[in-house]
Amino acid sequence: MALLNSEDWYDIARDTNWTPRYVSEQALFPKELSDVLEMPLELLETFDEPYKVTYRDYVKTQREKDVGAYSVKAALARSQMYENASPGWKALLQMHFGAVSFLEYHSVSAFARMTRFGRAPGMRNMATFGSLDEMRHAQVHLYFAYEYLAKSRTFDWAQKAPRTDNWVIISERHTFDDLEHTRDAISAAIMTNFAFETAFTNLQFIALSADAANCGDFSFSTMLQSIQSDEARHAQIGEPLLKMMIDSGRKAEAQKLIDISFWRCWKQFSALSGTCMDYYTPLDKREGSFKEFMNEWILDQFVAKLEDMGMEKPWYWDLLLEDIEVFHHAQQLGIYLYRPTEWWHPIAGTNPAERAWLEEKYPGWNDTFGQVWDVIIENIRAGRLDSTIPKTLPMLCNMHGLELTGVPGRKWNLKDHTLDYQGRRYHFQSVVDKWIFEQEPERYAGHLSLIDRVAQGIVAPDGVMEHMNMAPEEYGIEGTNYAWVEAYDDALTTRRATGT
Repeated sequence: MALLNSEDWYDIARDTNWTPRYVSEQALFPKELSDVLEMPLELLETFDEPYKVTYRDYVKTQREKDVGAYSVKAALARSQMYENASPGWKALLQMHFGAVSFLEYHSVSAFARMTRFGRAPGMRNMATFGSLDEMRHAQVHLYFAYEYLAKSRTFDWAQKAPRTDNWVIISERHTFDDLEHTRDAISAAIMTNFAFETAFTNLQFIALSADAANCGDFSFSTMLQSIQSDEARHAQIGEPLLKMMIDSGRKAEAQKLIDISFWRCWKQFSALSGTCMDYYTPLDKREGSFKEFMNEWILDQFVAKLEDMGMEKPWYWDLLLEDIEVFHHAQQLGIYLYRPTEWWHPIAGTNPAERAWLEEKYPGWNDTFGQVWDVIIENIRAGRLDSTIPKTLPMLCNMHGLELTGVPGRKWNLKDHTLDYQGRRYHFQSVVDKWIFEQEPERYAGHLSLIDRVAQGIVAPDGVMEHMNMAPEEYGIEGTNYAWVEAYDDALTTRRATGT
């Protein structure tokens, strides 16, 4: 018996919908979980995704991806790549698996919610594949991390992270619970599949995979490549929904969803990828700076995508361009100084050659962030290692959950943007973070950062590490054992004084 070609039956199978007989439409698809804007069903039923895939072809393709990724992993199991890797690349791997693995797993349920509560049949079809994608991504992350456990205990955080209240994990969880798990299906798709995956994750995996290959880590590179093609496909769920919102007169609501989610994702992306690209990746393996990557791969392409769909750039675009120049540099300082509170082994990435590169890519770096690193260097050279770890906890932003930072040196501009709401004062990194809170204060008001928990007496100041579920042997340590400082000599004081 001859088989029909997929194009002969795909649309019929994908577009299948039904009229409920035993419950109401509202009971089957509560608007709080499905669509708070209550767009017309006849419009939603026109959902048409650019990627067409059948389950049979999907399984075949995914099997081939897994065979490729796991085969490369098995072939390189005895390659000594990790043992021979630079301290920076080791830190990148440790940070990545702890920070990303649980996000992949959490995305399984995010897509499952879209599958259950999406009113558009085509959307449900694509979200089903999305859940399967994210399940595979979580499994491959956990498997690859498990293989590294014999090398370093830090990789246990691929499994452990979601069960902790580490301050980095709290920050991630707050962001992606907001975007993925506490919105209706359509809003979650716009914020996750369009603003996050179209703008950030798809391109991140391409760039990180290239860096991995340049560093000789072909196992990690192949794993990322096998994930990237999935991201490119299910990232497209948001586009048809965004067009529907515009066509139905809900452009303003769509713009707000994008403005909120793009900024929230940017902060996480900057702290993770910015530090990895500009500080952790070995200098001779860098193809460009984080700023260049952002401008070429994300900003230009994302703006073009928005304009093609009749949308506008987020209102804070000029502030974003300024943030690209400084935010991840400030976060790198905080990460290095508070290294005992992190599960990975941070490196400075600021030896003389690296500083020259940073100054070239970010003119003025030496007169700002470089001044802080000068103090760190002097303390290490004098054996005052305790002086490189702050005695107090930092102030954290009540939106992105990372440290409140500014630009040091003569350009010092740190400002705490505060808001009093229902008897509690909230602190924000920027006017954008504060603006997001003001859009839905009831959504964010109850959240407690690690610092909030200490300030309210929930966590004792001397019990922070225990609260974060970190055993002493898990405290982050300096990844190079301070060997990078050996490249400096006594001319440092002269350079600081003259500015040369």
